[in-house]
Amino acid sequence: MEAWRRVRRGCSRCGCGGRGRHPMLPRHMQRLGRDWVAHWDSPQRFCWNSCISNSIRWADHYSWAPYVSTADFTVNWRPPHFFGPWRPPHFFGPWRPPQYWNWQRDNFTHNSSFHLSNPNMKSEGDEPSSKRRRHSGQNDVCSPNEEISSSNQNEAACLSTPPKNEKENTANTRGLIKRHWEYFCHHSKTMKILEDKQIDQNNTEDKGKFDFTVMSYNILSQNLLEDNSHLYKHCRRPVLMWGYRFPNILREIKQLDADVLCLQEVQEDHFGMEIKPSLEYLGYHCEYKMRTGRKPDGCAICFKISKFNLLSSNPVEFFRHDIPLLDRDNVGLVLLLQPRFHCKATAAVCIANTHLLYNPRRGDIKLTQLAMLLAEIASVAHQKDGRFCPIIICGDFNSVPGSPLYSFIKEGKLNYEGLPIGKVSGQEQFPRGQRILTIPIWPPSLGISQSCVYEIRQQQQEENTGGEKKEAELEHTEEIVIAAEKFPSKLQHHFRLSSVYSHYLPESGVPEVTTCHSRSAVTVDYIFYSAAKDDSAAQPGVEDTFDGGLKLLGRLSLLTEQDLWTVNGLPNEHNSSDHLSLLAQFRLIEE
Repeated sequence: MEAWRRVRRGCSRCGCGGRGRHPMLPRHMQRLGRDWVAHWDSPQRFCWNSCISNSIRWADHYSWAPYVSTADFTVNWRPPHFFGPWRPPHFFGPWRPPQYWNWQRDNFTHNSSFHLSNPNMKSEGDEPSSKRRRHSGQNDVCSPNEEISSSNQNEAACLSTPPKNEKENTANTRGLIKRHWEYFCHHSKTMKILEDKQIDQNNTEDKGKFDFTVMSYNILSQNLLEDNSHLYKHCRRPVLMWGYRFPNILREIKQLDADVLCLQEVQEDHFGMEIKPSLEYLGYHCEYKMRTGRKPDGCAICFKISKFNLLSSNPVEFFRHDIPLLDRDNVGLVLLLQPRFHCKATAAVCIANTHLLYNPRRGDIKLTQLAMLLAEIASVAHQKDGRFCPIIICGDFNSVPGSPLYSFIKEGKLNYEGLPIGKVSGQEQFPRGQRILTIPIWPPSLGISQSCVYEIRQQQQEENTGGEKKEAELEHTEEIVIAAEKFPSKLQHHFRLSSVYSHYLPESGVPEVTTCHSRSAVTVDYIFYSAAKDDSAAQPGVEDTFDGGLKLLGRLSLLTEQDLWTVNGLPNEHNSSDHLSLLAQFRLIEE
C-alpha cells in the first residue's frame, strides 16, 4: 500500500511531483515504454533509489522496471537521439545530465542493445502469425497464450540476438535493417554494391560535372496513421507516436544527407512547428503544398541552398469543383531549380513530387491526376529552344510495377481502350468491379490534351468567354458526347523517363518493396528521371526531347518483404514510417 501511495503522489525523496516518473531520466526516457540495456562501466556511475520501482504511465498502461543487477541496468527507453554529435536546439532543447547521473558521454558504450524483457509491456498487436510462420518455415499451431509468448520471444531475439550465420546479415544485432549503397559503373554498364554509403570516386572527382542526390520519402502522416490504425496492429503503441517517430525520421534524413528531399504525407502542423525548422537548420529551403480537403497533410520539396537556387515553385491541385471525376484532394508540387556550380547559366532541373489517390478501384482518377502533373511539368520544364530541361518525378503513385499506369510513365504511351478501371494501378490481384475506362477519360473542359500538355488555345478561350462557355457546354451536351467519339483512346507524353529502381533483386528475382504494414508489402514509391543518352538505364528508342539529361550514378538498395518482417515490418523501432526512403545520386549532363 505504501508503494502504491508513492506511485500516486510521487516520492518525497526524489521530488517526482506525483507524476510517477523517475526524475533522473531524461524526458524522452520518462515518456516511452521501452527498455534500454547498457553494460555497466565503472566511469558510468548511476545513483538509483526506490523510485526505480515507480511506474511509468503510457497510454493507460503501467510499465514496471523488473530488476537492477550489478552487470547491467534497465531503464525505459532506448539511447536518446541527443547523444549524437548534433541536435537541433529548437527541437530537442538544451539538456544537462540529471544531478544523480554521474557519467561521462565519452565513456558511453556503443554496444548497448534493446531488451524487451518487460512482460507487463504488451504490444498493441504483434506481427501477423501467418507472416511469422511463413517466413520462419513453421506450421505449428500454438495456443493463444503460447503464441503471444513466442511472439515476444521472437521480437526480443530479433532485436538483441545476432544472426545465426553470415548469410543472415540483413538485420544486425540492434534490430536495424542494413541497406547497401549501389553505384553504377557506366563504362562496363554493371552495378557494384558497397557495404556503406560510398560513391564511385571516378564518378565524383570530375570537377566539371554537377552531381546531386535526391530522396523520396513518404513519412506517414500522424493523422492518417491514427485514422488507419488497423494497418499497424503489428506495432507497439509507443512506436507509433509522433514524439517517437519524428526524431527517427529526422535522424535518417540527416544521415542520408540528400541534396533534394521529396516528402509525402507531411502533416501541416508538424511541418510548420518541427519539420521545416529542423530542415532549415540543416541548410534546406522548404516548399510545401497541403491537400485541398479535410486531411491536413501534403507534399514538400526541400533542397539545400548551398546546391540550388529556386527559379519557380508551382503547386498542383487535382481537385476541380466543376468536374465530377476530379473530386479528390490529392496534390502535387513542381519546382524548377538552378544548380549553383559547374553548370552553364541556363542549366536547370525540374523536380516534381506527388501522392496520387490510393483507391485501387478508381484508375480513371489516378490517370487524370497523373496527366495533370505531367502537364504542369511540361509547362515548367519547357525551354526556349523547344526542348525540356532534365526532369525528376518522385512520389507515392499507389501503383505497382508493371501496371498500366506504371508502364505509361516509363514508355510514354498507353492505349486504354477496353481497360478495366480496377486494373490501372495493379494494386489488387482480382480487382472488384470491371467498369471500363471511358473514352476520353477526362472531359475537354479540363484543358489538358491526350498528350498530357495544357491546351493553351482552350485556356485563352475560357478566359475570354468566361461564364458564356459554361452555358454553351450545358446546352450542347449531345455535341460533346459525339465529339468524344473522335478522341483517340491513347495517352502519351514526351518525356523519356526511367526508373531508378529495377523492383526485383537481380540475383533471385524476388520483388523489392517500398511499403510494408499489416495488410500488404508492395512497391508504390518511385523516382523517375529523364535519362541521358549514355545512361545505362535509359529507355531505348525514345525521341530525344531533352536539353542534356541525367545519369544515374548510384542508389540506396531496397529490401524484400521477408527482410522487413525480420524487424517486425514497418514502422518499427528504427524505421518510423510504413514506407522506406528512396535515395539516388545523379549527374547533370549538359549539351
